[in-house]
Amino acid sequence: MGAVAPVSQNQPFDNRAGALSPPDCAVRPPGGQRPRFNGWETWQVTDRLVVVGADAAGMTAASQARRRLGPDKLSIVAFDRGGHSSYSACGIPYWIAGDVASRDDLVVRTPEVFRADYDIDVRLHHEVTGIDLSRREVTVRYRGQETVEPFDKLMYAAGATPVVPQWARTAALGVFGVQTLDDGDAVHEWLDRRPAPQRAVVVGGGYVGVEMAEALVRRGLEVTVLEKAKEPMSTVDPDMGALVREAMAGLGIEVRTGAEVIGLGEEDGRVSSVFTSSESFRADLLILGLGVRPNTSIAQAAGFELGDSGGIVVDSAMRVAGLDGVWAAGDCVESLHRVTGKKAYIPLGTHANKQGRVAGITIAGGDASFPGVIGTAVTKVCDLEVARTGLREAEAAAANFDFFTVTAESTSRAGYFPGSATLTVKLIAERGSGKLLGAQIVGKSESAKRIDALAVALWNGMTVDDMLSLDLGYAPPFAPVWDPILVAARKAAEQML
Repeated sequence: MGAVAPVSQNQPFDNRAGALSPPDCAVRPPGGQRPRFNGWETWQVTDRLVVVGADAAGMTAASQARRRLGPDKLSIVAFDRGGHSSYSACGIPYWIAGDVASRDDLVVRTPEVFRADYDIDVRLHHEVTGIDLSRREVTVRYRGQETVEPFDKLMYAAGATPVVPQWARTAALGVFGVQTLDDGDAVHEWLDRRPAPQRAVVVGGGYVGVEMAEALVRRGLEVTVLEKAKEPMSTVDPDMGALVREAMAGLGIEVRTGAEVIGLGEEDGRVSSVFTSSESFRADLLILGLGVRPNTSIAQAAGFELGDSGGIVVDSAMRVAGLDGVWAAGDCVESLHRVTGKKAYIPLGTHANKQGRVAGITIAGGDASFPGVIGTAVTKVCDLEVARTGLREAEAAAANFDFFTVTAESTSRAGYFPGSATLTVKLIAERGSGKLLGAQIVGKSESAKRIDALAVALWNGMTVDDMLSLDLGYAPPFAPVWDPILVAARKAAEQML
């Protein structure tokens, strides 16, 4: 996920402490001298790579290009409007909950490490505001001043921007997104203020909303989740989402489904309540978890082609369609969905890192390709693990598949072994061929990672009949003799008879 500006109006990035350029941030000439352990050396740089976005996709691409081309072949500079480079945004809810001790634990590599170990010039709090492809230049804003930076090759990895409805575009304090580490800082500061907030409302019951709801409950707040859909966790089918809602209720989280937020109330410049068409909910803290969209406004203005999803159109080498010397990867691009054969927008850090690797290799002149996605993802709420891969029922119907579904309950371990827990597996398969189209798992203890076996089966086009013969590991502490995956596959195969 590429770093983007915080949603919160409470902590604009250019007002944060430490928003300073590195001392060596001046543009390097295409040749010169640099220190070595035994004196100085002269180098001549052939090309300059500019990276827009210094998080997963962008810095993976930059690092891969550097491994293949030394600084004498390629100079690399990366610009990011945020305050951190190369970090795990997915870890923010666990940091807020206290599972992760420090924000710094989420940072994989700092700008200092990139400069020292990779000879990559990372400049934080530098916002790319424009791209001129004909002049091979980007315009960069820092502290209100704009400069023009030349490039020979361009890597666009600006990530995604959070969905912020009009009613949430307010100057009221206490309204937060959870997209970047800067956002996480802002939430932490709000939770630590005195008097501490007592009541939180989370709008949106997807991954971020559910994870943040649990984190806030663990911080001692009363939490209400407002979700427009029939059930929370709409990345799985409603029948599986109902299991998630039950688990959230068991943790003390109030979940209101079918609830569309239309406004918020303020007192003394702070959020005080959230309104639906029929109810109001008191809130000292409001978290927006309404999803993201591709951060492509600058790219579109520059002439990048966008797909139906709004993501940038790229080929399998992550080259931007129709543009020479320009690559894109991560949450700003659309990808080939291997099940439907169509382009899809599925913003996940796993995809961003893989796409960044491919882009970096091809930027350096190597051969690599990104074969597509199937949307495998996992999360945890309370002690319940939720996992999915491939298509949901609604997606299979939209893709015009003639399909059927089966749901099977089993146990995560041998039923007699201590710690065994109920596990629900749902399979979606094509009628006639039996080809697996999608799978979902909800359960406690050793549930989520079972989705990986189903993802491999889906990736390789297996049928439910093929899956019956999978040679899965067995021992009472780990699985029953018939693994839950095999139980579901057997049930699906029987339905085809």
